[in-house]
Parts: sequence; C-alpha cells; structure tokens
Amino acid sequence: MISIKDLCLGFGSQTLFDKVGFNISDGERIGLVGRNGSGKTTLFNLLTEEITPDKGSILKPKNLTIGYVKQHLHFTKDTVIEEACLGLRADDQYSEWKVEKILSGLGFSIEDMLEPPHKFSGGFQIRINLAKVLVNEPDLLLLDEPTNYLDLPTIRWLTQFLKKWPHELMIISHDRQFMDSITNHTLAIHRQKIKKLAGSTIKMYGKLAEEEETQEKTRINDEKKRETVQAFIDRFRSKASLASLVQSKIKNLEKKAKLEKLIKEKALDFKFSEAEFQAKTLLKAKKLCFGYDLALPDLIKNFHLYIEKDDRIAVIGKNGKGKTTLLKLLNGFLEPTKGEVELHPKTAIGYFGQTNKLELNLENTIEHELLEECVEKNKSKVRGVCGAMLFSGDLALKKIKILSGGEKARVLLGKILLKPANLLLLDEPTHHLDMDSCDTLIEALTVFNGAVVIVTHNESFLRNLAKKIIVFDDDKIFIFQGTYSEFLKKYPW
Repeated sequence: MISIKDLCLGFGSQTLFDKVGFNISDGERIGLVGRNGSGKTTLFNLLTEEITPDKGSILKPKNLTIGYVKQHLHFTKDTVIEEACLGLRADDQYSEWKVEKILSGLGFSIEDMLEPPHKFSGGFQIRINLAKVLVNEPDLLLLDEPTNYLDLPTIRWLTQFLKKWPHELMIISHDRQFMDSITNHTLAIHRQKIKKLAGSTIKMYGKLAEEEETQEKTRINDEKKRETVQAFIDRFRSKASLASLVQSKIKNLEKKAKLEKLIKEKALDFKFSEAEFQAKTLLKAKKLCFGYDLALPDLIKNFHLYIEKDDRIAVIGKNGKGKTTLLKLLNGFLEPTKGEVELHPKTAIGYFGQTNKLELNLENTIEHELLEECVEKNKSKVRGVCGAMLFSGDLALKKIKILSGGEKARVLLGKILLKPANLLLLDEPTHHLDMDSCDTLIEALTVFNGAVVIVTHNESFLRNLAKKIIVFDDDKIFIFQGTYSEFLKKYPW
C-alpha cells in the first residue's frame, strides 16, 4: 500500500496541494480527475519522485516498481522490437513474444517491428515508450492521457488490456468512457484538496457537487445564527444583569470558525456563434480523390459525402489513413486530385485543426489574435470570449509565443467562437481539455444550430453526438448511417 500524508506543494503564489492525504491499496485502479492546472501530472511526478513536496510524506513499500510513460523520445536500439524489449524485467528478458503481442495491439505490424524507431511519427514513437512500460509489468502503472496519441481501434485494445492489468494503476484521461470502463476508484483534485471514493467519475462529480451545496446551505444558516447572536450581544452588552451571558456568547462566537463563501471555479464556456442557413445541404463532395505521393495509392478514392444542415458526423479510423486529410479537403486547405467539393454560397465554416497552432501570430497577444478574427472588431465581445477561454483580465495580454500547447488550443477554440458558422469541422478538439471542459463542449455541440463533423477517438463524444459515421477502414472509406452504439453492434472493433 502507498500512503500519502499531509502533502503540501506550491509553485510561487499558487498552492496546488494543501495538507492532502490518501492511500493506494492492493487491487485499486484509480481514475485521477481535476481541472487543467489542478496538479494531476504534478501528483504523478511526486509519486515517481521527480519532484519533492514542500511538506508531508509519501510512504511506499520497499522495491515498489512504478511505470510511467515518458513523452521524451530517446531510442538506442536499431529496431522497434529491440527497443521495446528494453522494458522487459531482468527475470523475463527472453519473453520477446510478450513484446510482440503488445506492439501488435498498439498498431505495429511484424514488418514495422523490424524498422528503426525514428522512422515513425511522434505518436507511434510514444507508443513504443508505452510498450516498454507495459511489458515491464510495474507494481504501479501511471498513465497520463494515454489515448491522445492512439486511434480508436488501439484505444479499444488498450482498454481490454488494462482491464486485465494484474497490479495497481492510475489514469489521467479526458475520456470519461475510457476511464470509467477501466477504473474502480476515482481520485479528484478539487480546491487544493484530494478526495477519493469507490466508483465512477460521475459518482465523484455528483459527490463533490452535493458537498458544495451542503456547505453553502450550512454557511448561510451559520451566518443567520451569527447575526442573531450578534444582535443579542449588541442589545444587552450594557446590561449588568446579563453581563456573564453576553460574555459567554461573545466567546462562543469567537471560537466558532466562520465558513467562507466558496468562490465558483472558472470553467471553459463554449457558445458558438451561428450563421443563419435556410437551405438543406451545406456541402457536397463528389468522387473525391487525394494522395500525397503519386507513387502510392490514394488515401481517399471516389468518396462521396453530402452534409446536411443539422448533421452530426464523426470520423473514425486508424491513424494515418486520411481522417485529417478529409477535413482539410472539405475546408479547402487541400485541393483534391480528382473530384470536387461544392459549398453552398451561404456555408460558413468554423475549423479547428491540430496544425492551426502554427498559423497563430506568435507576437500577438491573445486579445489581439482574437480581435483579428472578430468581424465587428468589438473589443468587449473579444474580452468576453477571452474570459470564456479562461484568459480573463491581464491573462488576455499574454503573448502567443509564451503559451503552452493547451493554451494555444484554447485560443484556436476562442477564434471559432467569434466567427459565425453553420458548419464546424473539428479535428481532435479534446486533446488539451479536461473532463469538465469536454462535457461542456459536448453540450455546446449538441445545441449548435448547424452541422458538425468531428474527428475524435473520445467515446463520450462518439456516443453522445454521432448520428452518422465516416469510417476509414484499412484502404477503404464508407459511411455508416446510424449512431456509434449501432455501429459497434454491426462492426465490433
């Protein structure tokens, strides 16, 4: 068992943990939740002793092994299989079959395993690091957003693999469906404290909301009682016959701790600006073909798609098969080699892509960057969107060049909110969002008066939004008319 007691940690004026404590017991599979910046990754770094707390203790059994997937990419072997075998324990060093099984599950073919690690994309290189940790079978497995670099088939494999994990594990993930299907406990970082309970994230968030409601009711009742006592003291303070009673009430009032009103925690607030559209069809793609290399088969071949004004379309499939390429073709960022994309004259597109961060002006402030997107050049409106994306006050004056990847993603989302649209093309918009923000985005997309096409592997989005699915399956593309649950019944990935 791991025991954390009276843990305190802060950076500058920011307090992350204030006298927190919890235990990790045998057989526990814990989902770690909390808002962005609350300290989830920091807690992992404390457990691995990469950083030390200001106060408190972390007690671990002697010889406990901890596995933590590193984002740092440094390989020393000539092939993927050799590199992944470095993760095998000393007493298991000849179990290459285990490594092959895990690499296969993570999307590597037998041919891929014989290639050098540096040949692969950053996402696949992260998978090699993940394989090295999984084959090591550590006593405590720490996974920080493991689905960010995985496609849907690989996530579904990893889910089944982790369900059978024989030891303890902790997962940080914005994908509620993924987390709740694996874990049996939830740990929440909330208001510099940590709360743990058996059960799902939904149960945890319900418990937190219930406790805060109870505290606020208690605070209001306590305030009323204090006012009543204070009125008695003020009225009879000068009466000698009641002097002892007054003094007693004064002492009791001073002893009783006063509950402070909880400040509402800031959260992302998505409200898309809608462009009016009266017709039926926003976009028609006919006989669409595209490939990056003339010597290779096209990624997209003879593909047809009609997007209606109220469509909710999810795009799924393995990485590298053309999902992002399709969105770029629909948006006009790429020209098809054959076929055409025809937009209705009134179609207004809002586009979010992972590479859009490169188009941000690094010398602009957040406010200036958003102001350039605002048609009315309305500074008050821009400031409102800055606040909705958690850049209120002087934070809106930060320059783009000093922002983190997650902050840049919020700037891009803010730009979409300012631009009236009736067709949203969203490529993995959840990578830098916490679970609360993902829930808020799902709600906003549900009520959006327009069409949505989203590339995502987040099953919460797939289950709550998709009414039509574009499937990239090996070397073919097809459209499934129905929900994600209906899709899985017919095609059990």
